[in-house]
Amino acid sequence: MSYKRRAPYNPVRVPHAMSASTEFFDAVKKGDVSAVREWLEKDSSLVNARTEKGFSPVTVAAYYGQEDVLRTMLEWGPAMTVHEASLAGDLNRVWELVEGDSRLANDTSSPDGFPPLGLAAHKGRIEVVKYLISRGADVNFAAPETGFTALTGAIAGGHADVVRVLLAAGANVNHRYEENRFSPLIEAAGDNEPEIIELLLDAGADVRARTNDGKSALTLAVEKGHGEVAEILRRHGATP
Repeated sequence: MSYKRRAPYNPVRVPHAMSASTEFFDAVKKGDVSAVREWLEKDSSLVNARTEKGFSPVTVAAYYGQEDVLRTMLEWGPAMTVHEASLAGDLNRVWELVEGDSRLANDTSSPDGFPPLGLAAHKGRIEVVKYLISRGADVNFAAPETGFTALTGAIAGGHADVVRVLLAAGANVNHRYEENRFSPLIEAAGDNEPEIIELLLDAGADVRARTNDGKSALTLAVEKGHGEVAEILRRHGATP
């Protein structure tokens, strides 16, 4: 069984019905900037289109890692929610919305139920992360079904700078999630993230934590051939 962690914010599925909206979302997913521009020139309202599950083009582009498409769509001035602006890293829009209603810093009404901080952390939008924390965002909010937090999102995205900020703000370094199977340290070890491993250990991560089938962070690092991570863990007293 592979312990390479999936990202906590999964790409959305766009309806299969053949329509302009469907073809537009397909171009967004594929990262086809030219096609996206062509569609928007034909119908600028597509920038605010929605999938059946309520996801916007901004969200789809962010979840699929299509940064060039995302930047292109931002040129068309989409009407972004605080969640979409957090994914996009649009600090000005996030500021505008949260300053107008501070409750939005912890709002979980996004289509997938994640708050702005978790979304920004997963995408590495560090300035948005810092701002939301300053406005009272809960650094330890855990998604009900999975237990994902802003910290687990930042680790899954490989964003050491965001991990550092979250830990300084009090993120739970030994949080357990996905039915108690994983901890941040186990995740980082499986994903081969030496810098993040160091940050977690310095913050008090438990090297003795194990998966439900008894594997430690060190065990996973060794199995996956992550030599540097394994050495760091050993230096901190980890055992297989």
